[in-house]
Amino acid sequence: MTVYLGVDGGGTKTEFVCIDAQGAVIARALTGTTYHLQVGLDEALSRIARGIGEVCATLDLAPTAFDYVFLGLPAFGEDAGIDPLLDAGCARVLGHDRYRCDNDMVCGWAGSLACADGINLVAGTGAIGYGERHGRRARAGGWGEVFSDEGSAYWISIQGLQVFTKMSDGRLPSGPLRQILIDSLRLDSDLAICARVMGGSGMTRDEIAALAPLVAQAAEAGDTAATAILERAGQELAEIAEALRVALDYDEHERVALSWSGGVLTKQPAVRAALLRRLETRAQYDVIAPRHEPGLGAALYARLLGSRPE
Repeated sequence: MTVYLGVDGGGTKTEFVCIDAQGAVIARALTGTTYHLQVGLDEALSRIARGIGEVCATLDLAPTAFDYVFLGLPAFGEDAGIDPLLDAGCARVLGHDRYRCDNDMVCGWAGSLACADGINLVAGTGAIGYGERHGRRARAGGWGEVFSDEGSAYWISIQGLQVFTKMSDGRLPSGPLRQILIDSLRLDSDLAICARVMGGSGMTRDEIAALAPLVAQAAEAGDTAATAILERAGQELAEIAEALRVALDYDEHERVALSWSGGVLTKQPAVRAALLRRLETRAQYDVIAPRHEPGLGAALYARLLGSRPE
C-alpha cells in the first residue's frame, strides 16, 4: 500500500493525516502543540513520535512504511541551532530519509490552494504568509509573538488586554470588552489580570491566544476599541499579502490566487472582511476559499514531494 503522511504542527495542536496514492484520508491523529519555544525540544519530538505512533497503530504499519512524510513544524527554519535537532529527531522516529521538515506555513498553503501557485495567509495562534510561484518560495510576517505575528489570535488578544488596561485606568472610556474579560477570567479586581496572565501559574501562549474570540464578542456588542483591533488585524494581514506578491514577482496587473487558513480568518468574519476590503484597494486578487484544511495539505505536499524525481 502506498501511503503518505502529513504533519501540521501548530501553536495549539498538531494534526497527523495519512493518505493513500489517490489522496483519500486513511488515518488521523492529534496531539498538542509542537511549538518548541513553548513546550521544549524534547516534548515537541515526543509529541511528533506519539502522533506518528498512533497513525501507525491505526494502519498496522511501521514508520518505515511511509512512502514520504512532510512535517510542517512551528518556527522551523528560524533557528540554525534547533532546526538540525528537530530534523534529526524526526529521522530517528521515522527510521528513513524519505521526509522533509519545513515551517507549518507550508501546510496552510498546500491545503488552501491544493499545492497550486499563489499566496496563503495563516492567522491562527500566530500569523504568517507563504506563497509559491513557478518554483519560487517566499514568506512574510511570522517573526514570533514577542514582536510580530500581527493579525494572529495572540496579537489580537494582546491588543485586547492593552485596551482593557486603558479602560480600567481611564485612558479609554470603558466599553463591553472590559466586563467581558472580567467575567471570562473571573477577576475579583481589574489588577488581578496581571497575576492571571503573567503570574506563577499564568497563561501560556495558546491560552492567551484563546482570548481573541472575546475581542470579537466585544466588537459585536458595540465596543469601538475592539472593532478597531479586528480592523487593524485585517490590515496587517493585507500587508503580508502585498509583501508576498512583490517577493514572488507578480506583475502589478497580474491576478494572484489568495486563500487563508487558521482560526482567525476562518472563524472571525470581521477580520476576513477587513482583509478583503484592504486588498480591494491594492492589486488584483482571486480570493479562493480554502480547498482543504492544513493537515490534509501537509499530506498532499508529502505526496507531491514523493513523486518528484531525486
